[in-house]
Amino acid sequence: MNRPPLSRGAVYAVLAALAAVVTAVAAVICAGAGGPAGRPGAGPHETPGSAAPAASGSWVGAWSASPAAAEPKSVRGYAGRSIRNVVHTTLAGTRARIHLSNLFGDAPLTIGHASLAVAAGPAGPAAAPGSMRALTFGGRPAVTIPAGRAAVSDPVHLTVGHGADLLVTTYSPTPSGPVTYHPHARQVSYLAQGDRTEDRDGNAYTAKTPYWRYVTGVDVWSTEAHGSVVVVGDSITDGVSSTVGANHRWTDFLARRMRDEPGAPRYGVLNQGISGNRVLLGGVGAAPRNNPSALERFDRDVLSRTGVRVVVVELGVNDIMRRPRQTDPARITAGLRELVARAHARGLRVIGATLAPFGGRVGVGQEQELVRQGVNAEIRRGDVFDDVVDFDRALRDPGNPRRLLPAYDCGDHLHPSDAGYRAMAAALDLDTLRGLRPAAAL
Repeated sequence: MNRPPLSRGAVYAVLAALAAVVTAVAAVICAGAGGPAGRPGAGPHETPGSAAPAASGSWVGAWSASPAAAEPKSVRGYAGRSIRNVVHTTLAGTRARIHLSNLFGDAPLTIGHASLAVAAGPAGPAAAPGSMRALTFGGRPAVTIPAGRAAVSDPVHLTVGHGADLLVTTYSPTPSGPVTYHPHARQVSYLAQGDRTEDRDGNAYTAKTPYWRYVTGVDVWSTEAHGSVVVVGDSITDGVSSTVGANHRWTDFLARRMRDEPGAPRYGVLNQGISGNRVLLGGVGAAPRNNPSALERFDRDVLSRTGVRVVVVELGVNDIMRRPRQTDPARITAGLRELVARAHARGLRVIGATLAPFGGRVGVGQEQELVRQGVNAEIRRGDVFDDVVDFDRALRDPGNPRRLLPAYDCGDHLHPSDAGYRAMAAALDLDTLRGLRPAAAL
């Protein structure tokens, strides 16, 4: 049947209606797929923008741990078991997402089921009532992560408080190959037989573990944070010797300062310390080698973290102490300058730490002390980093400056005690985190 032609006014009305539909659909796509850095759905590798707080909210890193190595004796992974990682956040938020890594795997890792919850208490695997959230990846409950790669979950609505313990649980139905892990968690996590991913009471989690497996980051959607500060370091940043489960790493004390002190910058604190880490040389194994050097891992562990605004570097001791030992301070500081140059290329300031005393440590002598002093002298001259935090001065014994102050020494003459870690956090001038002075290369 022939219809009469539409009037010009009717045609305009139809076109206007179609334009409205297209605009609405585009808005939905942008909201779900992400846009500029910090908006919902934005990926973790966006280039940082302004350091001003985002009143409307932004994605910020609230917790992280570096993938350190392939777990020994984990050739087949944890097929048929649930891993409940306990992690401690440094920011509050209203939504959250997690990062998983198969960096050291040699086969695809299938996560068949994953969840995120607020812990009911600081020492157990039970979830707080009403906080358990099943996670998806691209809208699907399972994800397969190729060897050497990583994945980020879809966001979930979850109220995360300041300094909250979260439960990040993964279940793998099939063998996955070597497990990517962080061995010095200083935190008890849990394992259970079978798929107990969404168990709330935690009763099935009878096996305890001192490791974090697969999980490398938690981001939160925050309306108060300026961004995050990423600390890259060795076992001192990793918190080796701090009280297990107490969150007494120096980065934890720093996070509390920024949360509690009036006028402090509101940053998440991301701990990228690896025990034994060096600036110049990595560990053993094929690429990526276990315990990759700072030069090898800097882009992945530091520059790619969500919302990074400033970097703190605490490295160099192991270059001096571990064999083959570096005997030229200039080689170590040259490596540190390369890290700074990479950060400057991304518009990031870098605060560098002097090397803390290790006098009295077994196997360390006068030659190593002279190298340490040489590195510190160059750092203090101000031509390595944008700003300096003097951990040497904060931790040393005034009566014997080659050694840690006894109250700050855990007993091994290298790693600080809990009191020493607190002193390290207190030594960092928070104004240097604000970016009040431009970085040298900017």
